[in-house]
Amino acid sequence: MRKSLAPGTATRLQMIVNRVIFVGASTGGTEAIKTFLLGFPENCPPTMIVQHMPESFTGSFAVRLNGLCRPQVLEAQGGEMLTPGSVYVAPGHSHMRVQKVGAGYMTELLKTAPVNRHRPSVDVLFDSAAEVVGRHAVGVILTGMGKDGANGLLRMRQAGARTFGQDEASCVVYGMPREAALIGAVEEAASLGLLAQKVLAASRVG
Repeated sequence: MRKSLAPGTATRLQMIVNRVIFVGASTGGTEAIKTFLLGFPENCPPTMIVQHMPESFTGSFAVRLNGLCRPQVLEAQGGEMLTPGSVYVAPGHSHMRVQKVGAGYMTELLKTAPVNRHRPSVDVLFDSAAEVVGRHAVGVILTGMGKDGANGLLRMRQAGARTFGQDEASCVVYGMPREAALIGAVEEAASLGLLAQKVLAASRVG
């Protein structure tokens, strides 16, 4: 059953978005993302996720996560204002970016050419995080084949964001996190079981 916010809550919460979490994954990522989000509280920072997955599966994936996790999880439609307690999964047919809107942030979908042979691409999401959210962003790269997300995570770190990578021992495929670590994009590597705790600690303000 989809969770809902009380009337007026979304507007109020938009004013207190201090951090945004950005996550990228590929092979083995569906279970990794589930484990990661199970460590999140109901009022977690807004979180945007790119999982390499065909468009026929991303909607059901979001619904499944929504039924298991404490935050609200939804497949992004584009134009959603980011609010605490909400997780936005990129649809399989479009790239997803974050946009600045007034004092808050919004999802944006683009049906432009694949990047690193993927649409959605982790690099597209992470690049927008570096450009728009900067030091208020937290980046996470999980299990996956290839190198999508490595350069974007480096740009996030260079923009002042905190960045994390899943360690080799807990990955199904240590491809994307390895490529990110090799170029200095990963500030800290951790096992999947510890990542949520570390990312949430890095997301605290004050």
